[in-house]
Amino acid sequence: MATSDLIASFIMDMLEDAGGMAELQRSNLAEKFSCVPSQINYVIATRFSPEHGYMVESRRGGGGYIRITRVQASPRRLIMDTVNSVGDSLDFPTAGAFVSNMLGSGSIDEDEARLIMAAVSDTALRPVQAEQKDLVRASIFKQMLVSILI
Repeated sequence: MATSDLIASFIMDMLEDAGGMAELQRSNLAEKFSCVPSQINYVIATRFSPEHGYMVESRRGGGGYIRITRVQASPRRLIMDTVNSVGDSLDFPTAGAFVSNMLGSGSIDEDEARLIMAAVSDTALRPVQAEQKDLVRASIFKQMLVSILI
């Protein structure tokens, strides 16, 4: 297992044990996993982002910490928060992270997840010019989520 996977698994266990919120120190984790602090930053940025359903607060310096909180919201609220956080542009991997988070929380079902991912896929957007794909993808993604709410 890669070091990044071990770090992510350790943080997930901490979150589970602590009821969805954990405080950690970057330097302590780096020491525990014999890695540089920037690898801890990488894991947090890529696996504990808002798209994945987490809120991260950080305070640097001596006594600094990183607080990671699993966002608990009603299915309807999570979908609305997702719509509001997408913005005007959306790449396919980020769409996948949003869908995975909503699926994991029970906000959408597997059929809805498959339909959304198919609609925003590069294959579906093939006729769209490359520089416009992420704009069109964001629009389709948000509209599909809004239609789920109606």
